[in-house]
Amino acid sequence: MMSAKAEALRPFDLTVAQYGAMLSLYYVPGQSPSQLARAVAVTPQTMGATLDKLASKSLVTREPSKLHRKVLVVTLTPKGEKLLVKADAAARAVEERIGQAFSADERAQLRELLKRVSAALEESDPPVSAANTESDPDD
Repeated sequence: MMSAKAEALRPFDLTVAQYGAMLSLYYVPGQSPSQLARAVAVTPQTMGATLDKLASKSLVTREPSKLHRKVLVVTLTPKGEKLLVKADAAARAVEERIGQAFSADERAQLRELLKRVSAALEESDPPVSAANTESDPDD
């Protein structure tokens, strides 16, 4: 699915992460880069690079928050909104093609199964990284 979306977004010169960030900003304007990283499920470093690219194309702006001067807030530009509307139609077409492969009952069952997967992941402890398991050489 990701490769199909990436292919659909290519004519708009957008990656899936860029599209995800723009879509999130469309629905919730004024997010911080860290909020966007969580929304799109990428690292803060990846989101920083993503926003750099979007800003270089004049698709987003980053400005200090009026509430917290050290926090940047990101917003779509009018150019970004126009591009997003076009790109979103292409991305949604991919989702519709996938949906057509299933009956209404199968789509309902799939939604339920995905909810259970999501709930199970939210309930479980985060995985232990290799960095957390290495022994200290001074021990």
